[in-house]
Amino acid sequence: MSGLDDEEFKNEFNNLMRVGHQNTIPLVGYCHHIAQVLVEHNGKHVSARVEERYLCSEYMEGGNLDKHLSNEPCALAWHTCYKIIRGVCEGLHYLHKGVEYPIYHLELKPTKILLDKDMMPKIGGFGFSRLFDTTETFNTSEVARTSVYMPPEYISKWQITPKFDVFSLGIIILQIMAGKESYTKYADIPPKEFIEHV
Repeated sequence: MSGLDDEEFKNEFNNLMRVGHQNTIPLVGYCHHIAQVLVEHNGKHVSARVEERYLCSEYMEGGNLDKHLSNEPCALAWHTCYKIIRGVCEGLHYLHKGVEYPIYHLELKPTKILLDKDMMPKIGGFGFSRLFDTTETFNTSEVARTSVYMPPEYISKWQITPKFDVFSLGIIILQIMAGKESYTKYADIPPKEFIEHV
């Protein structure tokens, strides 16, 4: 899990341990290795402690959803689009309603949706996820990094609500149906006109 700090790694591990749904990435194994290595520092050789942590999850042959999206509307077959959208919706519903304490992903985007060889989606990347009460709202500036998937209330007020992931899901559905650049392209047109374009 390169690129994750201790808190993100711990969240990823704890949340993967708690989830068990066909549309979420299962944790298969874990490795934590500490080694002493000799390194050069200021012209001297010193002993340094190197810590490596790995989470092992199911291999997803289809890669991430982002690799299958294009700027063209409906680039994937309709049946495939439907399967992906439905699977992500079911996985997200499970995270929000199917566990004892709801898990809010807070960084849902196409690179966090992995596809198996049959294009069945599984939600992964729980490093920023949080456990919330279903009605909780709070303010923080320490969440997602990709602004196009962030809801307006987060961008303007740093406010997180249970609807955060639903907004992200809507953008993903828009990208699947209308192309990768669709949010900026169609953000200000009436819904009826949008449907005609798609």
